Amino acid sequence: MKQQRYYSLDVFRGATVAFMIMVNNPGSWNTIFAPLGHAPWHGVTPTDLVFPFFLFAVGNAMAFVMPRLQEAGAAIFWRKVIKRTILIFLIGLFIMWWPFVKWQGEELVFRHWVSPDNPEQGIRILGVLQRIAIAYFFASIMAFYLKPKTIIWASAGILFAYWGMCYFLGGEDPYSMLGWFGNDIDKKIIGVAHMYKGEGVPFEPEGLASTLPAIVQVVFGYLTGVFIRNQGQVNWLWTKVPTSNEPHFKLVSGLFVTGFILLVLGWTWSLGFPINKKIWTSSYVLYTVGLGILTIGTMIWYIEVQGVRNWLTKFFDVFGKNPLFIYVLSAVLIRFVGLFRIPNGIGADGQQLYTTAFSWFYNNICSAVPGPPEMGSLVYALSYMLLMWLVGYYMDKKGIYVKV
Repeated sequence: MKQQRYYSLDVFRGATVAFMIMVNNPGSWNTIFAPLGHAPWHGVTPTDLVFPFFLFAVGNAMAFVMPRLQEAGAAIFWRKVIKRTILIFLIGLFIMWWPFVKWQGEELVFRHWVSPDNPEQGIRILGVLQRIAIAYFFASIMAFYLKPKTIIWASAGILFAYWGMCYFLGGEDPYSMLGWFGNDIDKKIIGVAHMYKGEGVPFEPEGLASTLPAIVQVVFGYLTGVFIRNQGQVNWLWTKVPTSNEPHFKLVSGLFVTGFILLVLGWTWSLGFPINKKIWTSSYVLYTVGLGILTIGTMIWYIEVQGVRNWLTKFFDVFGKNPLFIYVLSAVLIRFVGLFRIPNGIGADGQQLYTTAFSWFYNNICSAVPGPPEMGSLVYALSYMLLMWLVGYYMDKKGIYVKV
């Protein structure tokens, strides 16, 4: 029987990429609406759902590819998974180093792997794509070799083990930024020079230790995809009016019930192990997986069962067809344009001031939008996301799809 293709999963993945681009590119980080920023530490905002949803979507896609890899055999599986893992990791590292040069006064200088002037400054090694690569690699191994029930038990073991490591190996306040045990691991293995410094201290939000529960994020996405795939072997799911309500009820209700249970479990666990994205707590995994399953269940009911195809689904589908390429482009383009400086008057100290094309657009167009300054920052973020959509739309029309 021909495998069912779920348009709603493409829309889910595309919406995640679109929102990720939007929250990563505000007009100004100092003026953003609260829901478009990350939680300062414990807690969760809509922005904190973007990355786990993307990992969850990676797992969903894996569920439809894994049967072919299992049929092809272990040799093909290992070759493809290792190749994809390395490529995604190297692309992520490329983004961190790009554009390899920076302005220093009036000249462009090379961005060294480790700064010759400060041994604690260098190119960051880990990041979003690097975490996706590592989590995808280990989740693929689990999906290939283990049965679903075994995967569930193994995932539970990982989440509980991570909780134990955080509690027993951490400092006096094991769930704080400075007390979290993963800091020492990242400093020893990665090195302070290659860690994130945006928190004011060396702290890697995509660190090695916190990638462990992120693997479970992908695994849960895979298990959800397996459930959807198994329940989707019916022709009526693509029609507006199903010929039977039983498969529809079993699929959607199963997703809703499972999502709600995980949501409650995550919230309950948070009473002892707080929901926290930056150290990717186990409660955060369950909570965001629950929300992800509920979101996908809603999309399946709305798009597949009700047969809705409108401008909104088509808009997000564009992002879903080239998600990795569009995400990478959104990261590298703004830095590349930043190399081309535009004279922007003389400062109080008599020095030449510069701006860039994107900065000029924000300061002269977006900032003039009526309302609080956060509105101008939002308009800029939406504009940049729309620019990426236009690129994706052109690629879709030309039949250009970049796969890794």
